[in-house]
Amino acid sequence: MRLFDTKRQSLQEFQPLHPGHASIYVCGPTVQSAPHIGHLRSALIYDLLRRWMTYRGLEVTLVRNVTDIEDRILSNAEAAGVPWWALAYRVEREFNRAYDALGILPPTYEPRATGTIERIQMLIELLLERGHAYRAEDESGDVYFDTSSWPDYGELTHQRPSEMAPGDTADRGKRTPADFALWKGHKPDEPDSASWPSPWGRGRPGWHIECSAMSTLYLGSRFDIHGGGLDLRFPHHENELAQTRAAGYDGPQLWMHNGLVSVSGQKMSKSLGNSVFASELLGRADAPTLRYFLGSAQYRSTLEYSPELLGEAEAAVGRIRNFLVRAEAALAPEAAAVAEEQVPEEFAAAMDDDLGVPQALAVLHEHVRRGNGQLGAPSELAETYRSVRAMLAVLGLDLAASGQGAPDRARTALDSLVPVLLQQRQQAREAHDFARADGLRALLVQAGLEIEDTPQGAKWRL
Repeated sequence: MRLFDTKRQSLQEFQPLHPGHASIYVCGPTVQSAPHIGHLRSALIYDLLRRWMTYRGLEVTLVRNVTDIEDRILSNAEAAGVPWWALAYRVEREFNRAYDALGILPPTYEPRATGTIERIQMLIELLLERGHAYRAEDESGDVYFDTSSWPDYGELTHQRPSEMAPGDTADRGKRTPADFALWKGHKPDEPDSASWPSPWGRGRPGWHIECSAMSTLYLGSRFDIHGGGLDLRFPHHENELAQTRAAGYDGPQLWMHNGLVSVSGQKMSKSLGNSVFASELLGRADAPTLRYFLGSAQYRSTLEYSPELLGEAEAAVGRIRNFLVRAEAALAPEAAAVAEEQVPEEFAAAMDDDLGVPQALAVLHEHVRRGNGQLGAPSELAETYRSVRAMLAVLGLDLAASGQGAPDRARTALDSLVPVLLQQRQQAREAHDFARADGLRALLVQAGLEIEDTPQGAKWRL
């Protein structure tokens, strides 16, 4: 298996530190507000990586943290008039509900920052002892990492400190703008509950030190992979790497970063008001369709979101479902049974090549097309059917298990019938028989479908 290492900027053969076992740390959510499509994509990427490594025979330990104390959590809670810890817990549960709905496997461990305070303070003391941190001289209680004391600072993003954007310039008592907070002294306008006693006074941890503490606590000084979104490379992961190594730990041997999401050609952001939240997305398509869509672009590239592209993913999943139903109807139960079936070599090669899910999906669809042509040849069909089911299982797209344990035959019927009605509607419009066209649309809407006319033709969704 080869994976792209952000630090070395090249594909690297993955050799686990401990044979037969893979250790992965993924930066989880800062639980300040509701999850959006970008959070779901990131979680899905590492779920796919974990599933593929498990298929390849590795025992995987995946740690995904929860940042449940941070500036934005405090400000959002104050604006909402609720305790910060209540907001954090509510949002954390929203994230977990979204992960569960998508079939994302729960992590092996899911530590919270607030549950790791003792470990965080131990790391800060180590950094102070080693001369890589300093206490602010303004009696604020702040402690900062001294970036000038670490010659390798900038090694992850290949930047010199002089080229880097300054950190939190509002912080008190810094020696240089590039230095970052390890511990934030308690401020008078913050709730007392958002602070813990420490050798430097009451306060709370900085963002970056939390992940260093949790990754090394659960995975040890050196582990295999650190993952997260591309937006975390700097400053979060750059700072995390520096403080981890400065404290005497090795950290990950490989860094993975997934690409971000754009919406209709624009970067998704709160300022543009174009965020697509998990609750909206889960209401627009079923879990297999969303998993298919979120994994359809190469994980390091930007994923473009639009209702039309989601509709294309829905149609693709519908074709796979339709094949499964037809194949199961044509095969005897014992012939359709899947027992330790191997995925095709081309599929495995794609997944081994930097988690090439788009190429793996192409192999899947090629087998679906082949299987549709084998419906009159049961022996050949059985082999193709089992291969398709094996690929779907690896991708977490076990469609037979996506409903109540059986293929969604009602949805398969819709996939067959609705396009016919839409074609009849288009023919009526071209013949200027608008009464019939409107009647067909009304029939579809009454059945619970949403019809959208686009330059590429009419699209539909439940």
